[in-house]
Amino acid sequence: MSVFAVAVSLCLTAAGPPLRLHPANQRYFEFRGRPTVLVASGEHYGAVLNLDFDFVRYLDALHARGLNLTRTFSGTYREVPGSFKIKDNTLAPTPGRYASPWVRKGDKYDLDAFDDAYFQRLKAFVSAASERGVVVEYVLFCTFYGDELWKVNPMNAVNNVNEIGDCARTDVLTLKHPRLLDRQLAFVRRAVAELNEFDNVYFEICNEPYFGGVTLDWQNRIAREIAAVEKDLPNKHLIAQNIANGSAKVENPDPLVSIFNFHYASPPIAVAENRELSRPIGFDETGFKGNGDAVYRREAWEFLLSGGAVFSHLDYSFTVEHPDGTARVVDPTPGGGGPEFRRQLAVLKTFIDGLELTKTRPTSARLLSPDGSAKPAIGLDDEANGVHLLYTGFGPRARFAIKLSPYFSPY
Repeated sequence: MSVFAVAVSLCLTAAGPPLRLHPANQRYFEFRGRPTVLVASGEHYGAVLNLDFDFVRYLDALHARGLNLTRTFSGTYREVPGSFKIKDNTLAPTPGRYASPWVRKGDKYDLDAFDDAYFQRLKAFVSAASERGVVVEYVLFCTFYGDELWKVNPMNAVNNVNEIGDCARTDVLTLKHPRLLDRQLAFVRRAVAELNEFDNVYFEICNEPYFGGVTLDWQNRIAREIAAVEKDLPNKHLIAQNIANGSAKVENPDPLVSIFNFHYASPPIAVAENRELSRPIGFDETGFKGNGDAVYRREAWEFLLSGGAVFSHLDYSFTVEHPDGTARVVDPTPGGGGPEFRRQLAVLKTFIDGLELTKTRPTSARLLSPDGSAKPAIGLDDEANGVHLLYTGFGPRARFAIKLSPYFSPY
C-alpha cells in the first residue's frame, strides 16, 4: 500500500487536544488523556524529505515496541553523502529523491512557491504516526555545519530563481536578511497550518542552533510566528527549543517555549540545572560513543530516572534499504541502534509508564558526603507511592538507591 493510500484510510481529525503539558505536572506530557514521557529510537531525520524511505515500515517498527516518538527534519535542510561519516544516511537522499517544501523549476527552486506533493507526504507521515500512537517532533530548521551543506540548500541564492540568500551560511538563520526571513516565515506559516489538525505533533524551532551563527532573536521570531499562525486555529501545539549539547542553565526562557531539548545530555545534569523551570526537559539526540547498546541504554535510564521527559535515541539501523531498522550499524557511523536496543528501551518505557507521573518530580533530596557536607541528589521522587530513586554515580558505575519500593535494577 502506498503512503498516500495509508493517509486516505486514516481519520485526520484529532479526537482530543494535541500533546500538551500535563495540567497536574507540567514536567511531563498528557497525550490522548494519559500522562506520558516520549521515548524514541528513531531514524536519522529523513523520513519525510527522502522519497526513497518507506516510513510506514519504519513507524511499524517503532509501534511494535511501544515507542511513541519520532523526530523528522522538515526539508529546509538536508545532508550529502558522507556527512558526519554516516553510512546510508536517510538525511542525504540520492539525486532526484529529495523532497523540498519548495517547488523545483529546472535545476533551481522557487522560494515563493510551495510543493503540494511535499505537504501531502508530510501529512501522510504524520497521519500514519498518529494511527500508531507516535508523536512527531517536526524540526523546522537546522544550522548549517559546513559550506558543503549550504551549497546544496534551496535557500542559497545559487539554487533559487528568486536570487535570495546571497550570504554566508552563518547568516542564514538570523534577522540580517529580511527577504530571506520572509520566505522562512512563509514556510513556517504553511507547515504549521497544514499540521494544525493533528494531535501528535510538536514543533522544534531549530536543530543545534548553538552552532553556525543561529541567533536567539531569530529563534524567538520563529516561535512568535508559530503562535501567531495557531492563534485563530482550532489546535495549539507545543514549541521546543534546542538549548545546548550536554547541559546549560536556561536563563530568561521564551514564554512561548514549553520543551527544552539537549543533545548528548549525559550525565543528566540538564534536568537538575533546570528543575525550577517545571517544564519537560528532553535528551533529544544520542551518539558519538560507539555502536554498542550498553552506553545508550545507561543514558536512557539515567535521564528518565532523573526527571527527564523525552529520550530520543538516534538509531542508525534505519536506512532506505532497511526501513524496519534491521541494518547492521558499524563504524564509522557515530552511534548505535537496532532491534535489540529497541527491545531494551521498551523495558524502560514500560517501567516509567508504571510510575505516577502526575506526582513524580526530580528529587529534592540531598546526599551527605563522608566529610559531612551535603549536595543535591539526582533522581526521582514518586510522591504517590513513596518511592525515591537516587543516583550514586553515572556511566558504567551508576547505581540506584531505591527506597520504599521493591528492589529493581535496570542492568
